[in-house]
Amino acid sequence: MKQIVFALLIVGPVLAQTQNQPVFRSGTRLIVENVTVKDKSGNPVEGLTAKDFTVTEDGEPQAITFVEYQRLATADATVGRDFSRANDEAQLKLRPTDINPAAAPQISAAPNGAIRYRDRRLIVLYFDLTAMPPNDQMRAYAAAQKFIDTQMDPAALVAIMVFQGGAVKVKSDFTDNHAALQEVIVRLIFGDDLDGDGIPDTPDVGTAFGQDDAEFNIFNTDRQLSALQTAVGMLQRLPEQKSLIYFASGLRLNGVDNQAQLRATTNAAIRANVALHPIDARGLVAQAPLGDATRPSPGGLAMFNGQLAQNALTSFQRSQDTLYSLAKDTGGHAMFDYNDLSLGIAQAAQSMTSYYMLGYYSTHPASDGRFHRVRISLRSGIGDLAYRQGYFSDKEFARFTAADKERQLEEALMLDNPVTDISIAMELNYFQLNSAEYFVPVAVKIPGSELALARRRGAPRTLIDFIGEVKDDYGITVQNVRDKLDIKLSDDTAAQLATRPLLYETGFTLLPGKYVIKFLARDSETGRVGTFQAAFTVPNLNREEKRIPISSVVLASQRVPFGEAIYNVQKSDSDKNVGANPLVYDGQKLIPSVTRVFSKSRDMYVFLQAYERAATTTQPLVAFVTFYKGDTKVLETAPLPVTDGLEARSKAVPLRFVLPLQSLATGRYDCQVSVLDPAGQKVAFWRAPVVLVP
Repeated sequence: MKQIVFALLIVGPVLAQTQNQPVFRSGTRLIVENVTVKDKSGNPVEGLTAKDFTVTEDGEPQAITFVEYQRLATADATVGRDFSRANDEAQLKLRPTDINPAAAPQISAAPNGAIRYRDRRLIVLYFDLTAMPPNDQMRAYAAAQKFIDTQMDPAALVAIMVFQGGAVKVKSDFTDNHAALQEVIVRLIFGDDLDGDGIPDTPDVGTAFGQDDAEFNIFNTDRQLSALQTAVGMLQRLPEQKSLIYFASGLRLNGVDNQAQLRATTNAAIRANVALHPIDARGLVAQAPLGDATRPSPGGLAMFNGQLAQNALTSFQRSQDTLYSLAKDTGGHAMFDYNDLSLGIAQAAQSMTSYYMLGYYSTHPASDGRFHRVRISLRSGIGDLAYRQGYFSDKEFARFTAADKERQLEEALMLDNPVTDISIAMELNYFQLNSAEYFVPVAVKIPGSELALARRRGAPRTLIDFIGEVKDDYGITVQNVRDKLDIKLSDDTAAQLATRPLLYETGFTLLPGKYVIKFLARDSETGRVGTFQAAFTVPNLNREEKRIPISSVVLASQRVPFGEAIYNVQKSDSDKNVGANPLVYDGQKLIPSVTRVFSKSRDMYVFLQAYERAATTTQPLVAFVTFYKGDTKVLETAPLPVTDGLEARSKAVPLRFVLPLQSLATGRYDCQVSVLDPAGQKVAFWRAPVVLVP
């Protein structure tokens, strides 16, 4: 079986030279590729030197500076053996390491660019605590303890990372010290207060990833992938091959989540030579067809025709699809539906075979930001090679011309590997304008802490470029937007920008169908770019017969005078014609929450439209909003009777609610909107999760 290994490392100026180390020179770009070479039987080929390889970059031959072979113990030499300190102390002493076993706040890079971990397996145990309930966490910790005690071979070095509280934290740098690793796992299980005095024994410091804007951390899927990308970035400084064991209780990527982040995380892992090995910490799950004891008895026709059981099974499978994709696209292996989670760690370790580290100084040292294609071959022609076939060089944004900046945005828009330097959250809604067209307002929220302030004539400003496009189901661009905002801020507003998000709005007019939107924002001061991409559907409400046709539902916590909504794109047709935008009412504009995080100190606004296609006057409707905590109803508004307001062209009847939230406790809820047509005996429901904060 052929193993595919991708690797790429771009190293800056380094000054080190020994007999067994590569010579690093300043003022040039050193490119390091990890290459696996296997014969026809699938066995590693050893003994190759620089004379055996040929490297070209963009068609130009490159002079190979060094070739370093990393000889890893074969799977046959380690599988089934017990490497615990009690049973095999001698084996542990065969390969001493100079690594400090104490937990470090970051992954230590090799000094002066040296190859630090020669002939070692680098394994990272990564616990996504935002995606695992306590029972699954304990199962994952037990698997890690078992691997460290009985399955960790002498060639292995293990690092431990966790994602919790909106931050990726390194709990242990790479080490083969079993006792130190076990201590880290014990602290994860019991916390730092090991002596029970109520005071943590060690402070939790060293955050490498996080957001001041807490609302961007609450709905997890996109943030989980972004955190995983951050963890991979920490490992990129090491040129060796790495395996990251990702413990999570599934990872379901819904339609509203950022598809660009999934691809960015995958490509970051490939660039950093990290193979992702997801393990479903739920283990082998036996699901009751109608739900287990944690759920109330279901009702309706679905429990009799099997649809309820099928939906539960489909939901569970989809929670594993993203994990499988991460493994497949990075050369790793996913392990599902197996209770011995330590087997997944052992399999990941065994999948790492011997490889060559090949380095050369590029003849294209300019920081032009272009893609450079790399080709590696063997002069003899024997052996099967696997390697990364190119890289993007860096470019200093301060040196960009106006044309360079425009080209950067256009190229980033077309990239299969999205740029995600800036976090972006987006909300899309749809409202019927007439019998054929729909207005799709787009709200984009960016954490203010990720934007740099420029000063023009002494006043603080933030400069942001936006570019986006909407493609239909055939990949044809049907709408696009290009905008540049130069927003002047007061000193007080500038100070608040570090902890508050920035909201930008635009809108499109579309026909019913399936679409994909890709939207980029660039901080014009630093050149950092963020990308959001998602698929969405504009339904044909004219075909809705069984239920009341309704628009999407907008949840908001603020309304502002229309003239003060300075973040709206000025070219939006909806803003030129206020009457075309259903979010504008009585001279004020409703600002969508995007992240659906609400403060108890402010009222919640709920807005939607119901459509009465055949009516000439408003047909009476009744609507109400309900909050659920699990399966318990905690709040319900009084029924809202609607007897007027029919818009002649769209046949839309607006429904507006204002909900005081002060009586509710903080936490997560499900918000449901119900619309009833007493005369036509039809109903419509809409439901979404929300979070209340103080």
